[in-house]
Amino acid sequence: MKNLKNLIYEVLVSAGVSENMAKYLNMLVLLLALLIFIFVIDFLIRKLLIQAFTKFSGRTKTNFDDLLIKNKVPRNIAHIIPFLIALEFMPDIFDGLEAFYDFERLVEKGLQVFAILITLWLVRSILNTIKDYLKTRPRFKDKPIDSYIQVFMIFAWIIGFLSAIAILTEIPFMKFITGMGAVSAVVLLVFKDTILGFVASIQVAINDMVRIGDWITFEKYGADGDVTEITLATVKVQNFDKTITTIPTYALISDSFKNWRGMSNSGGRRIKRALYLKQSGIKYLTLDDVERLKKIQLISSYLETRQEDIAKYNTSNHINKELLVNGRNLTNIGVFRKYIDSYLKNHSAINKDMMIMARQLAPTTQGIPLEIYAFSSDKRWENYEYIMSDIFDHLMAALPYFDLEVFELPTTLK
Repeated sequence: MKNLKNLIYEVLVSAGVSENMAKYLNMLVLLLALLIFIFVIDFLIRKLLIQAFTKFSGRTKTNFDDLLIKNKVPRNIAHIIPFLIALEFMPDIFDGLEAFYDFERLVEKGLQVFAILITLWLVRSILNTIKDYLKTRPRFKDKPIDSYIQVFMIFAWIIGFLSAIAILTEIPFMKFITGMGAVSAVVLLVFKDTILGFVASIQVAINDMVRIGDWITFEKYGADGDVTEITLATVKVQNFDKTITTIPTYALISDSFKNWRGMSNSGGRRIKRALYLKQSGIKYLTLDDVERLKKIQLISSYLETRQEDIAKYNTSNHINKELLVNGRNLTNIGVFRKYIDSYLKNHSAINKDMMIMARQLAPTTQGIPLEIYAFSSDKRWENYEYIMSDIFDHLMAALPYFDLEVFELPTTLK
């Protein structure tokens, strides 16, 4: 480089150019030549590294090397050699030019700051590669890895920014950091959400509150769908209408929300819905009513047994059955409740190992609620809705056989 520098200078002087002008023109030529050389070297090394990584990744079974290329790790590595060339030869260009001393110092500081940027880019691309790779592993795909990567990169960028300021101001780094104590309160205020999100991410991960892929319902934020992303600041939920709701990460530990993972991991999805029956339709069953209902196969044996037990009780206690209200009797709502229970226990889509119950709730102004509590074996939303609708279609169609009616508000005729 020195021989080339002197050669250009001598050629310019021999051509009749003054020494001062020759020095400046020599500097400009060398600077332009070095910049062109650096860009060419950067381009060639980048192409060679990308091709080498691509060929190597094609021969391996793991996708880690493919992710290295995707996250531009070879591209960022390629910047290192041109940077070292610039760092080595740039001072020689300004050697002996006192008028450009300040500019030379500025260029040196710029190169040092650029070194910090290259380091941060490389670290970020490697961490993104690790993040993407871990997401492909079953053990880590539902963990909030983005949060930890973001926390690390925030601290890395802060350190890089402070280092760049220390270089530009020529203040020793440790002394500069010590002086930052006075503005720590401002820093905490600026990064309040980040700090809260970091703490929340740790608690969410440790307590296993939410995983990627969980179905959550967060009424405060209007979220009802699957968690697609957990980052340091936000949790993204894709609702069932395909809209995206963004929730602050710290809201997961400060507010109440519903996670449906327990249902997804269980053997069934709960059906909990009531039929509201007219109170005026409830009655005791006569012998003729009982004989008619015995034709319903699901409850025929039940009616036989109950009728015998009731007859024995009434006979042994000398009950006057001229009025049905005396003694023990069957009611249409009680028999219908038994019919629901038998129907659910014989339904192929109901999980028989989980709770099955038909219960009567307290009367309301809209009638008497007869609630079904059971679990469908199929937990998929579409199939679950079909099963539940099929059950209630059948039961509403069966009501007239028990002389029962669904309560409806009366309509006003105009």
